[in-house]
Amino acid sequence: MNENTIKVWDPLVRIFHWSLVGAFGLAFVTAEDFESLHVQVGYFILGLVAFRLVWGVIGTRNARFTTFVKSPGAALAYVMDLVRLKARHYVGHNPAAGLMIVALLVALVVTSVTGLMTLGGEEAQGPLAPWMANFGSWGGEVAEEIHEVAAFGTLLLAGLHVVGVLASSLVHGENLIRAMVTGKKPAPPPPPSPFPSGAFGGRRTVGADPVPHTAHGTAAVSNGPRRATGER
Repeated sequence: MNENTIKVWDPLVRIFHWSLVGAFGLAFVTAEDFESLHVQVGYFILGLVAFRLVWGVIGTRNARFTTFVKSPGAALAYVMDLVRLKARHYVGHNPAAGLMIVALLVALVVTSVTGLMTLGGEEAQGPLAPWMANFGSWGGEVAEEIHEVAAFGTLLLAGLHVVGVLASSLVHGENLIRAMVTGKKPAPPPPPSPFPSGAFGGRRTVGADPVPHTAHGTAAVSNGPRRATGER
C-alpha cells in the first residue's frame, strides 16, 4: 500500500462538507414535527452555502470552482470511462463530481429560499414575510410545494453523489470518504521516465549515444573496426 500522501482538502472544505451532511439530514427529519428547529437548521444551511460560494472563488486551489467545474460533456465522458473502468484519476474533484457539486449547491439554494418563502407566506415570519404578504395565502402554498420537491430532489442528488464517490473509490483504489475526513489522498505514482531503457534494461544516460544495431545483432563498440556480434 502506498503510504505517501498529499494534502488535497483544506480544513474549511472538510468542515463545510460534514456540517452540510449533518444539517441537511437534520432538516429533512424535522420538517414535519419540529418546525422551529427545522427553520433554524435551514438558516444554518443557507449560511453554509453562502460560505462555499465565497470559498469557491477565494479559497485554496482544490476548493476553487475554476479548478474542478468542467462542461457537462466532460462530466459525461468521465462517467462513461468510469463504467469502462478506465477513467482518468484526478487529485481533486473529477468532472462528474464537480458538476454534482454545482447541482447540489443550486438545489440547496432553491430549497432554502423557498423555505423562507413558505415561512413568510404561511407564518408571516422571516425576512421574506413582507414581500410574501403581497401574494396572499396561495403564495405560501405554492412556495411550500416547490420547497418539498426541491428537498427531495436534493436528497436524490446526494444519493447519486454517494454512488459516484463509492464507484470512483473502487476504480481508482482510494478511499474518498476518508480523504474528506483527513484531507489527504494517496500520492499519485511518479510519471514514467521520458528516456527509454538502455541496452541492458537500465536507464539511458542523458547525452549518451545509443548502441547501434545490425540485422544480425547488437554491434560491438571498440576502438577498432566494428563487427556485429553473432556474425560468423
